[in-house]
Amino acid sequence: MEPQKDLYQISLKLILKNKQGEILLLRAPDVGGRFAGFYDLPGGRIHVDEFLTPFERCIEREVREEAGDVKFKIDSVPVAIVRDGPPILKDSEIGKRILYIFFQAEYLGGDVLISSEHVGYCWVDLAKENLERLFPPEFLKGIKMCLLQQKKIKK
Repeated sequence: MEPQKDLYQISLKLILKNKQGEILLLRAPDVGGRFAGFYDLPGGRIHVDEFLTPFERCIEREVREEAGDVKFKIDSVPVAIVRDGPPILKDSEIGKRILYIFFQAEYLGGDVLISSEHVGYCWVDLAKENLERLFPPEFLKGIKMCLLQQKKIKK
């Protein structure tokens, strides 16, 4: 018997950095979901009608939905890719795994206006924070990959 192929949801996430080197974080509600009690990054899933849409346009839509009309300049090359979800799947969990693709962008301006998906926001210098307190474990892997990439670029 041939092994069953896995299905992933794709989530595009944006590391939006201001001139002070701080990253925009969106506070998730304290109950329900993978991010309960943690912070999230702007971004989200690709819509069915966006199959041929460049990732940058999908991210722009998601940022508008979650953070308002902020302006930014995005780097079109992903800086990290990580998987999240249950390691062993039950039949009811097929399609529940997520592949996060992280992009970076420079914040150019505009007021952050969060949607009902989040309960607050802040700008944080990740180098000065306990990252385990801010992000759930699998998501944290992507954040750490991004920080590692930034260090390599600076050398």
